[in-house]
Amino acid sequence: QVQLVESGGGLVQAGGSLRLSCAASGRTFSSYRMGWFRQAPGKEREIVASISWSGGTTYYADSVKGRFTISKDNAKNTVYLQMNSLKPEDTAVYYCAGRYVTAATYGLWGQGTQVTVSS
Repeated sequence: QVQLVESGGGLVQAGGSLRLSCAASGRTFSSYRMGWFRQAPGKEREIVASISWSGGTTYYADSVKGRFTISKDNAKNTVYLQMNSLKPEDTAVYYCAGRYVTAATYGLWGQGTQVTVSS
């Protein structure tokens, strides 16, 4: 069973940057589409970005396009989310998730990491 562990969250001022990492333990996740989601207080969880198992295709929510970059290193079993030009509205718990290539939904979830952007 693959387990996902996020790291890299923290407190940053508006305009700053953070890089989140998601390390997978257990079986390799090279056959998974990986995504980053976030949930702000009082709001529903939303997808931020995702990347195919090959790394060839990516998706970004409109709210983060041009500011966030998702990448993965299959050799290290790690997915990254580089977040630049952070805004207070980016404050949320960020979750890493995995969806097997033949699955319809994301079935693997990390525990989440808090990102707080101060104005």
